[in-house]
Parts: sequence; C-alpha cells; structure tokens
Amino acid sequence: MGDANLIEPSAIGMLWAVGLMVIAVGLASWQRLGLATTLAIATFRTITQLLFVGSVLTAIFASNQPLVVLALLVAMTTIAAVVARGRIDPELPKLLKWVWLAIFTSGLVIMIYVSLLVIQLDPWYDPRYLIPLTGIVLGNAMTAASIAGERLGTALRNNRIEIETHLSLVATPEQAIAAYRQAAIKAGLIPTINAMMVVGLVTLPGTITGQLLGGAAPLIAAVYQILIMFMLALATLIASLIVSYGIARQFFNSAMQLVEPKD
Repeated sequence: MGDANLIEPSAIGMLWAVGLMVIAVGLASWQRLGLATTLAIATFRTITQLLFVGSVLTAIFASNQPLVVLALLVAMTTIAAVVARGRIDPELPKLLKWVWLAIFTSGLVIMIYVSLLVIQLDPWYDPRYLIPLTGIVLGNAMTAASIAGERLGTALRNNRIEIETHLSLVATPEQAIAAYRQAAIKAGLIPTINAMMVVGLVTLPGTITGQLLGGAAPLIAAVYQILIMFMLALATLIASLIVSYGIARQFFNSAMQLVEPKD
C-alpha cells in the first residue's frame, strides 16, 4: 500500500502533463527546427513504454517469484548490451558478447555486494529493490561501455602508425595501447564522476527526487542516493575495463601483430 500522503497524479492531471509536450512540439514547429515529428514520436514512445513497464512490474511484484525476477534482469541486460553495441564501431566483429559480459558482470558484482552487505535484502530477490537498483546500474554500465568502446575503437584505428612503432620497439600489445585504453576508460567514467562532483549542489538526481515524492524522509533519500552513486562508480569502471579489454584483443593476433578486426 502506498503512502497515505503521496499525491498521485489524476488522469486529467496527466493530460495536462501531455500538454507540456504539445507546447514543446508547437515551439519546435514554430521555429522550424525539424524536431516536431521526433518529439511527437518520443512522446508516444515514452507513454507506451513506461505504461508497459509499469504493468509488467506490477505483475512481477505481485508474483514475487525469483525466476521471474531473474528472467527480467537478464532481458534488461541483453537490451542494454544491444543498445551499447550499436553505439560502438559497427565494423568491430564479435563485440556483442564482450559488451554483454561487461554489463552483466558489473551488474552482478554490484548487486551481490549491495544485496548481501549493504541493504541485506530478505528475500534476496525482493523485486521492489532488486529490479530498480539493477536497472540503474545496467543503464549507467551501458553508457560507460558504449563511450569507452567507441573511444578505444576509434583511437586504435586512427593511431596505427604509433602503435606499430611501439611494437617494433619490442613493446607488448598491452604496452603499445596502454595510453589509448586508459583514455577510453577515463572517458567512460567521466559522466559518473562529474555527477558525483555536483550531486545535490546543482541538481537533485532522480533517485532522491523519487524518494522524496514517495514520502521518504530527506535524510533517508540522501543516504540511498549516496549508495547509488557509489554503485555507479564501480559499475561504470568494471564495464569500461571489460569492454576495452575485449576490443583490444580483436586488434592483435597470436603473433602480437596489429591487425584489422575480422569476423
């Protein structure tokens, strides 16, 4: 049962909420930005996708079955991996498995640690906590993997001469690309680090805002946000490390020569 003091938007209120996007579409059309159709489609997708998710989560919460919860988390991981893979160099083969592994591993490590040691879920598959927390981790791991993967793939293609020079000087592949891989991993972490630097000062993140709107005490909401920021920092680092390792492997053969990745 929800909080008795929670203000729930009415159907009429949500129609007024849609009015915000009607105004946005109107302004875009008036200024001839070419975004009116895109905004209209985005509005429709936002409504349908979130209502669908809300219905699915309602059913999962009611069933409270561990296999159902795990199946949903695997599906979320797969979708995140496909989306992240699409943002990385399309010419890189066999990359989806590395992206999936990066996102899955980051989510698994973080949620086992948090579930057992921090919030101590009972039961361990409690969907009210496990699904939203894992979703936040997967979303940020997806972003980090796509940024780090795209950055490293581009760097390795654009700096072949420098890399081959290092290899000719008896450097190992790891040594030859170390600077590019480190730069890619840092790029994957930048959004999370920037968010940690200004969290609570410039804006209130979605989690603390949702907690406050749900009736939680401000200090409890802040504690949950601290937990989530720490979760995201480690998750994005793990995802960036794994996906950059997977990409680097494709650029070298067994003789430690720089090659063009092929299927």
